[in-house]
Amino acid sequence: MPTERALPENHDLALLGLMQLVSPALPIGAFAFSQGLESAFELGWVSDEKSLSEWLSGVLEDGLTRCELPLIARLYTAFEQQDSDAIAQWDEWLAATRETAELAAEDSRLGASLKRLLGSLDLLPRQDEQSEDCLPPLLPTQAGYVTLFSYAAHMRGVPPRQALLGFGWAWLENQLAVACKALPLGHTAAQRVIEQLRGELVDAVDQALLLDDDDLGPILPGVALASALHETQYSRLFRS
Repeated sequence: MPTERALPENHDLALLGLMQLVSPALPIGAFAFSQGLESAFELGWVSDEKSLSEWLSGVLEDGLTRCELPLIARLYTAFEQQDSDAIAQWDEWLAATRETAELAAEDSRLGASLKRLLGSLDLLPRQDEQSEDCLPPLLPTQAGYVTLFSYAAHMRGVPPRQALLGFGWAWLENQLAVACKALPLGHTAAQRVIEQLRGELVDAVDQALLLDDDDLGPILPGVALASALHETQYSRLFRS
């Protein structure tokens, strides 16, 4: 299946493809997950604009920078090289970093939803297009969200660095949407948080692209604890 990246004149299409992929309107259900942030509100760890900015900055530095962002770069390369073993390895590695049932369920459910969507957009080969002499499937059967995102970015011809920036931006917007629903936080305050973190997001991508394999792994005990407590939280808006 050819990718849009193969054609130089499709740079604009690649940009639009990235915008589509990170849009809050993408029908995969990302709006239903808070990644432990709702529990952080309930526990009083995050209560206003300042503490929210500090929380998100910490998750970005010790989480995305060391986990999802460098994984996207590695998975993108593996898709370019059609290295199904590397894809499966990194997909399994990422699943092993999910420290709670809710975080694991979020990754698998979003991955399944994105896979169905990509199939409906003809970005996945149909069963009737496969033959006995074709290459083995590159995507693991139960691939997680990050793996499917990397695959979609590759198929859309999005350059790797822009794919990392787009993923980070989508995460930030989703977390701020959670805060606007569950905290007394206005949309103007949310935009101020974006202004504070935009530069950090760029720095996170720079750092993620430099990390060696042995440096990978999130360091987010607070998020893990919040996520675990969220499983039994009495009143909640979000699934995770």
